[in-house]
Amino acid sequence: MDGWAIQDFSYAGYGAGERAPPDLRAPPWSERWVEADEFGADPTGARDSAPGLRAAIAAAEAAGGGVVHLGAGTYRLESAIELRQSELFLLGEGPDQTFLYWVGVPDMSYRGHLSLLGAARTGAEAQLRADGAPFETTLQIDDPSVFAVGDQVQIGQLISDDWVLAHGMDGYWDFSRGQWRPFYRRTVTAVDVGAGTLTIDVPLRYPLLVRDQASVVRVEGGLREVGVIGLALSDATDWASAWANNQTHVLRLFNVEDAIVSDVATWSSPEARGRDGAAAGYHLQSSGVLVEASRRVTVSDSAFGFAQHRGVGGNGYLFEVRQSNEVLFSNNVGEAGRHNFIQNWDFGTSGCVFLRNRSLSAESFTSATDDRGLPAASETHHALATANLFDSNEIGDAWKTVNRLAESSGAGHTATESVYWNNVGEGAITSFQYGRGYVIGTTGLAVNTEVLDIYESLGTSPEDWTEGLGAGGTLEPASLYEDQRARRLGAR
Repeated sequence: MDGWAIQDFSYAGYGAGERAPPDLRAPPWSERWVEADEFGADPTGARDSAPGLRAAIAAAEAAGGGVVHLGAGTYRLESAIELRQSELFLLGEGPDQTFLYWVGVPDMSYRGHLSLLGAARTGAEAQLRADGAPFETTLQIDDPSVFAVGDQVQIGQLISDDWVLAHGMDGYWDFSRGQWRPFYRRTVTAVDVGAGTLTIDVPLRYPLLVRDQASVVRVEGGLREVGVIGLALSDATDWASAWANNQTHVLRLFNVEDAIVSDVATWSSPEARGRDGAAAGYHLQSSGVLVEASRRVTVSDSAFGFAQHRGVGGNGYLFEVRQSNEVLFSNNVGEAGRHNFIQNWDFGTSGCVFLRNRSLSAESFTSATDDRGLPAASETHHALATANLFDSNEIGDAWKTVNRLAESSGAGHTATESVYWNNVGEGAITSFQYGRGYVIGTTGLAVNTEVLDIYESLGTSPEDWTEGLGAGGTLEPASLYEDQRARRLGAR
């Protein structure tokens, strides 16, 4: 069929999948360790370890980066922890040995208890002088001389009236209407002033139109080469406090590139309480890990779950990505959240890969006193996530890419050009993508792609491409991401 083509998802993850993450226990990183307990972090949990951990982080920052190491033990933290420098890692002895938990930190709505925070600064800007098309890496711009090879750039457009209307979203996408949004975070690989072109490292995923003031903007200030590895994290608290805040993440990455979260798990700390005040097995106040305004991040081999607050207002999201590109979530387990794996909020999430994850027991609640939990789903949640891949996941509940219409401040169409590949499980896939979407190879899953032009399928014709439903065991390659990555790197 004309126009149907699967994109290349192989750029996702740390280093665009082209190099292995650093071995922090080998030179040169092993020579840059800072021991947190030497600065007062207490592995017995008897006193607040936040001042000591903060001092260890400051020492590593003063040295130009390094590895802040937390040995085996349980660390009580009474304030939030932030890392704000590149080449800085927080390393434990594994989630079965190094335990961190937070106690009584106030006003945690829309914040992270542990955060890696870059600060983007914008510079030179040039307008596109010809429309940018999917699969293209060379852009025609009005003044390429303001850029240099190696520049980090954002490429985006105005959420114009024409663009909103063209997608049938009048009345739904008002949250960003009239504002410029970055759709792609890229690196400049070539500049040709004579030809008036700029070449980038990863192709575009969706059309960018001159009509919509599409442009390229230089950015700097993000964190690079950062991560959190080998820890158990918990910010569970008493029931009323958990429900008094919204969108509290135990781990937040903002404006980072080439970052790693690995071998991290949540656990039930001594602070966890149920609605009756008794000790309970909750791990999180609200949400797990958030990757926001970032690119080339790998979140792997981790388990987040058992949120207290799974109510409306953006709570109970375990593995969450926003306005980010080429993020890889691989070999993770999300259990007992509202949305275990989720793309959320505003335009600009593309090229992300969810590979071999397990989504179990997603459940939503309407209030702190509601004991009638409703089944929920992993999903694209907000505003046209573009060309993302859901590859070889085990879905025990559900996964959805649909038109959410007025939900979440007018989320509308939440996905296009995205691919479900070789997923398995006892749950269900619902795929009503704007324009084109793909469901290829399933085992044991119910699949719904029938467009009835009501509610979640409204305006999503044509029906998404389906192939090999119920025959996923015969699909070749078994993993689309891994095959594409091998082909791209093998061609070099």
